[in-house]
Amino acid sequence: MYKTLSVILLVVVGISNVACSFNTPSKNLQHFPSDIRGNNVGIDLCPTCINEAVEAINVILNVILDEGIIESCEKLCSIVANKTGVPFIGTVCDLACDAVGIDEFIHLIIAVDIDPIWYCEMARLCPINDHGDAKFIKFGVLPNTGPQGTTFMIDCSFKSMNGTGTSMLRLEITDPHNETESNDYLIESKKPGMYTEKIGLRTLTALNCDSTKGLCDAFPVGTYNVTVQLCNGECGSHHPHSQTYDVGKASFTVTKKK
Repeated sequence: MYKTLSVILLVVVGISNVACSFNTPSKNLQHFPSDIRGNNVGIDLCPTCINEAVEAINVILNVILDEGIIESCEKLCSIVANKTGVPFIGTVCDLACDAVGIDEFIHLIIAVDIDPIWYCEMARLCPINDHGDAKFIKFGVLPNTGPQGTTFMIDCSFKSMNGTGTSMLRLEITDPHNETESNDYLIESKKPGMYTEKIGLRTLTALNCDSTKGLCDAFPVGTYNVTVQLCNGECGSHHPHSQTYDVGKASFTVTKKK
């Protein structure tokens, strides 16, 4: 209880600006999440934990390899906090480690591919719902066709009858040359209801081009295939509390700007 309270105190300042993406999203993409935050489940520390998890797991692994035998969660996680300079990372490490014990925690870090959602669920900072569900309401891309410079809107809105666990929205876009761009977005645990989730794709310049570093090529013309997975936990994970809720497929065509 006291550790959970300390987590709240550590992150109470600045939590409202937490980004909800697992990776660095393409500059062409903009996520428009549901704004019904009152329907989220649990205290709102999950996004903060997810954002810190990748760094935390890497540091924990390095500490285990460097230090050898570590006798307690407290010792391990105090070293982690010192190495990162972020008390929150050390506190979450302590919560996750205490949940399973030091020996099992070290085994999981070394032998198992721990993903950020599962790690934060172990720390009890991301809610779990193994009986949840979600289905896309009207998955599609609008407009279906447009010239270079068009912003295509991918509608990932969904409905849940039993609520959801801490979830991921995985967007994959395959271009006319059969190359795939993938982006992951955190969907916090939801109560039963309908939720608007949309992702805008700007087609003014090529995907991932940084205009501050030079001229960008035009967005390639042709037909693009879109696949979106909505998952409980991380999509493709083999860990507990993970499953695929729904999959949506669509396509759109970019034509040459006149």
